[in-house]
Amino acid sequence: MSFARLWAVLVKEFIQMRRDKVTFVMMIGMPIMQLIIFGFAINSDPHHLPTLLEMNDSGPVSRAVLEGMRTSDYFDFQGVVSGPDAGETALREGRANFVVVIPVGFERDVVRGLQPDVLVVADASDPAASGAAVAALGGIVERAVADTLVGALARPGVGAGAVQVVVHKSFNPEGRTATNIVPGLLAIIMSMTMVMITAVAIVRESERGTMEALLATPVKPIEVMLGKISPYILVGYVQTAVFLVAARFVFGVPFLGDPWAFFTGFNLYIVANLALGFLISTLARSQMQAMQLSFFTLLPSILLSGFMFPFAGMPGWARAVGSAIPATHFLRLTRKVMLKGAGVWDVRQDMAGIAAIMAVIVLAALLRYRRTLD
Repeated sequence: MSFARLWAVLVKEFIQMRRDKVTFVMMIGMPIMQLIIFGFAINSDPHHLPTLLEMNDSGPVSRAVLEGMRTSDYFDFQGVVSGPDAGETALREGRANFVVVIPVGFERDVVRGLQPDVLVVADASDPAASGAAVAALGGIVERAVADTLVGALARPGVGAGAVQVVVHKSFNPEGRTATNIVPGLLAIIMSMTMVMITAVAIVRESERGTMEALLATPVKPIEVMLGKISPYILVGYVQTAVFLVAARFVFGVPFLGDPWAFFTGFNLYIVANLALGFLISTLARSQMQAMQLSFFTLLPSILLSGFMFPFAGMPGWARAVGSAIPATHFLRLTRKVMLKGAGVWDVRQDMAGIAAIMAVIVLAALLRYRRTLD
């Protein structure tokens, strides 16, 4: 055992670590990212959920019920809808998590002790986002009504249980976890495989020396990008076909929406991920670096997209970061189409989000590719 030889090897490893800046950044950046996301962004008990109101009666008890829900911080009333169809459309498009319906003659029935219903329609496609609010709803309404029914109204038959809260869980009435997880899983699987396959494949060509021959040709950067990523689109089609068959016949997840809406969003998402893989390939110098960078982009896709944790429960800065991730928009699109029966118009904002992110990634990849020609 020679301390001098040991010291020489040790110094050599530190020098290589310093030169491999990508690996060094991954070693430092990954724990910091996990610490920030898990410490500040993750919240399994979301509050201030967007809520709409269908007000068919007005009075002290109605206002007390709504004020009690607002004070609880679970519900954030953002407007009024004119009927059941408008409320269903808002839930399907993702503009609201709840629609509260105050029925006609509500005040009169409360005073008469007829125990009228307050209908709350909840978007149950993500049970984790609405579960805590639904569980607390009965107690919130009961306390609000009890505080209002005082004086002459505080008589037998009018008090505890004067109002019945009926919760209608839309899009996932059984509250099955698979119904929520499986549609979102497609976004994560494709994000992982498309980015990594493209990045590693292109970097492998650089290591073998075949990329240099391609760079010497008069092929334009956009032509190189399209030529490189197009074969992997077929891989994405195969993955999606297998996923849809398994989702329907193994997990019993329905497909209720417009196939054209899914097909359009799916193609945008594939191109966005393949372009991201191409961008990573211009940054990495080895296959190991390409894999490390791919995993670095995968972590936010899993944690900040709403796949594992409710998107509505994250702070504003985390939602802003999550909105810049293509998986967030494709996950919403997939759940809307498969579970809510959405069409192209219902997912237009999600498609626009994927397209905008894709344009930025493609532009960055092309600019980076040009620099590698020097």
